[in-house]
Amino acid sequence: MKKIRITIRIAVWVVLLFLCNLWIPGGKVFAEEQIVYRLKWLINASTAGDVFASSQGFFSREKLNVEVKAGGPERDAIRELELGYAQFGVASADQVIRALSKGARVKVLAQLFQVNPLQWIYRADAFTLTRPMDLAGKTIGITYGGNDETIMRALLASAGMDETQVVLAGVRYDYTPFFQNKVPIWPVYRNTQGILLSDKLKAGEERVSFFNPAEHGVRFVANSVVTSKKMMDQAPETVRRFTKALLAGWEAAMMPANETNVIRALTVHDRDTSKPVMRSQLAATRLMIQSNPDIPIGTIDTEAWRQTEQIMARQGLIPGPINVVDHLNPDSGL
Repeated sequence: MKKIRITIRIAVWVVLLFLCNLWIPGGKVFAEEQIVYRLKWLINASTAGDVFASSQGFFSREKLNVEVKAGGPERDAIRELELGYAQFGVASADQVIRALSKGARVKVLAQLFQVNPLQWIYRADAFTLTRPMDLAGKTIGITYGGNDETIMRALLASAGMDETQVVLAGVRYDYTPFFQNKVPIWPVYRNTQGILLSDKLKAGEERVSFFNPAEHGVRFVANSVVTSKKMMDQAPETVRRFTKALLAGWEAAMMPANETNVIRALTVHDRDTSKPVMRSQLAATRLMIQSNPDIPIGTIDTEAWRQTEQIMARQGLIPGPINVVDHLNPDSGL
């Protein structure tokens, strides 16, 4: 019995010590909140700020223990928010708008890319693309069902072009048709795949260029940070601290002076990309995350969101208007 009493006393003291560590005077929670942050895609230069915010303690300073999880084709951040598997995530505007049209209750907290990295690469010695009409008669790669298909169709329509004036070819992750020049205009993320393909062609003494739809009036929003309406209503202070830490991490990650540390953080997850390539990718990413130094990182481009919704409605990708602006963080708009 004596041993049992001693064991009980020890257990009670352990519990008391644990509770003391959890709480500080004033009733504020001292322990870090457990948060899951689901990315849209695999970890690379496009997620530099997300990874840097975690590895450099930006989240910890806001008393948040954030698990940054890579995304991928089998992952849907918005779905995970709805199921409670994640508290925050990254999604492109078309994903957000589709989800809202189906009744999802989601809120956009910040817009990471001010310039959509989705562009088309082509060989500059073969032809020049300075306006949409230059696409006439050419074979253009698109991913059927992807936002590049939506963007290209919107670009052709805005230029008054009939889709029969071009050849739209379905593509996937195998670049062979591009290298063989069977599909000479290929969709890429300018700051990641675009760097890899550029380097490969330049090694063969081929010049490349990029066709950017944004330069021709199609402002289709890319990756943004999202959370659930439930999270916004029930834990607004957590949302505020998470957003503050994340954007501070992105600001630090985009500083050239921090490049070495950013690359070190990325290579923990991405061991296949060489450091020289990562440097080039980060340089391109900086120009897209903050294209205008006077506009803070994370600022939501309200008009671009409106245009993205209009494009999707015109193409029948959503059944009707969803007033996406009502679902944007009002504290982070242009």
